[in-house]
Amino acid sequence: MERERSAAGDARGGQGERGRPAGGDAPGGQQELWWALRRRGYVRTRWPWRSAAYLATGAMCGAGAFGLLVTLILVGTVLSVLLIGLPLLAAICLAGVPMGALERHRVRLLGGTAVRDPHPAVARPGFVAWARTRLGEPVTWRELGYLFAFCLLLWPVDLAALAIGLLLPVGVLYEAGSVAVGVNGQVRLLPGWEISSLPQAAAAGLLGVVWLPAGAYLTGAVAGCRAELTRLVLGRREAEFAQRLLEVSRSRARLVDAFDAERRRIERDLHDGAQQRLVALTMLLGLAAMSEGAEAAALLAKAQDQAGLALEELRELIQGIHPQVLTDRGLPSAVHDVADRSPVPVDVAFEELPGRLPQAVETTAYFAICEVLANVAKHSGADRATVRGGLVDGRLVVRVEDNGAGGADPAEGTGLLGLADRLAVVDGRLLISSPAGGPTLVRVEIPVGDGVAGGARASGF
Repeated sequence: MERERSAAGDARGGQGERGRPAGGDAPGGQQELWWALRRRGYVRTRWPWRSAAYLATGAMCGAGAFGLLVTLILVGTVLSVLLIGLPLLAAICLAGVPMGALERHRVRLLGGTAVRDPHPAVARPGFVAWARTRLGEPVTWRELGYLFAFCLLLWPVDLAALAIGLLLPVGVLYEAGSVAVGVNGQVRLLPGWEISSLPQAAAAGLLGVVWLPAGAYLTGAVAGCRAELTRLVLGRREAEFAQRLLEVSRSRARLVDAFDAERRRIERDLHDGAQQRLVALTMLLGLAAMSEGAEAAALLAKAQDQAGLALEELRELIQGIHPQVLTDRGLPSAVHDVADRSPVPVDVAFEELPGRLPQAVETTAYFAICEVLANVAKHSGADRATVRGGLVDGRLVVRVEDNGAGGADPAEGTGLLGLADRLAVVDGRLLISSPAGGPTLVRVEIPVGDGVAGGARASGF
């Protein structure tokens, strides 16, 4: 069982086993195309044909849109001296709206549903009201920019990918076959490459056989990227922002509850521990003041012991809030200190850091490691754990691995959920791999910002 928790704390939006999208055995739409591209049997599925159809229709639509756009610009420019062409030039600003609608529906060739129309309904009837509303929407100008990109760049890319990935290898196979069966005595496959004999036809046919499946992957990858671009530029963004805001609100609410619970724990520890010892110390000092001789000395000795115990409990409480070793010596030393106090033997291997990390990063990573090691001691049944850490591409990466029974699930407890929320505050993320039978691997990633140089890649990551 694998769980991935993003910075927002959503464990169910990650990737499942073997790279298949979580949430079911049959991923849909764009995700299914990308999943199929990673499988060996991709060329035997329907996706190469659907990708080729998507690129072919894109090339045709793009060529038609290019011709229409050029015609509008030329006619509008010529007739603008008579003021007749000005409406045509103004209509170009709205030309992206029908093209955007077509592109959103054309994505369905790659499976799934069409991209939702981001345009709201027009309140009043009539073309003037519709045009005024559309011109005031940011998505209309995104669609216009997409139209120009489609006419000048995207449809030639579609055509080139289709030609390289499908038309050329099919043409090579056809021409090689025509020479092999004697239909043609000599054919030119490419400039400077002619075939006229059976061995040359066999070599060309072998090239086409190898080229065709490779071209199927090329057309699939290009079609997937084109569809992703369409969804990104022409899709409805407000829903995504609303969902993100909802998840952030839930995460912040859980953090508020966690902070309140932590405050009550500190109050309880002070009341039940250090406060009781200080009360006992006050009473002993009062009795000692009223006593004399050996009895006063004994009471003072007890008072000294109580004072020492109270200081020890306060020191432990402060250690739980912010350890002094983390403040004085940094994260690697603090992790070694935690490992030494763990009931489960822990091996620590931290790469050399270029300097002190930001305080928020150090504190978050420290308590993340503490929480994970506490879970190892309580629930895993492991007899050994390992903590590795270092900087990888501007991020602090910490891996905690144990040889326990596995089966850790963030959805079944509040510890890992609270840890993911804590990481969300610093834009970090938590990844968990814990199959039944173990081992359990917890990976914590936190961006360190520009304050720490470090492009070195830590070993073992």
